[in-house]
Amino acid sequence: MIQFVSILLALVAAGTLAWAFARRRATGQRHQAVTGVLDAADALEERLRTARAEIEAVAGDGQNPVRDAMQEMLRQRLWLQQHGARASLRELDSVRNSIEQASRRIDHQLLQVERARAPLH
Repeated sequence: MIQFVSILLALVAAGTLAWAFARRRATGQRHQAVTGVLDAADALEERLRTARAEIEAVAGDGQNPVRDAMQEMLRQRLWLQQHGARASLRELDSVRNSIEQASRRIDHQLLQVERARAPLH
C-alpha cells in the first residue's frame, strides 16, 4: 500500500511538473508574440515619423499614406491593449502581419518619393 501511494504521489508530481512546463512554454510563446507585435509597431512608428515630411512634400495633404498608416498602427496598439492578454497566437501574428504590411506600403511610397525627386537633383 505504501508503495502504491508513493507511485501515485510520484505520478501526481510528474504531472504537475509537466503541466507547469507546458504552461510556462505557452506563456513564453505568448510573450514572444506580443513582443513581436510591439517591436513591429515601434519600427513602423519610427519609419512613419521619418517618412512623413518627405511623402507630404511630394504627395500633398490630399493623399496621405503616412496618416493612414499611423491610424492603422494606433488601431492595432489599441486592439493589443484591449485584447492582447486573451488573444491567440494566430491573432497576434495577424496583427503583426498587418503592421508589417503597412510598413511595406510606406516603403513603396518612399520609393515613389525617391523616384519623383530623382530628376530634381
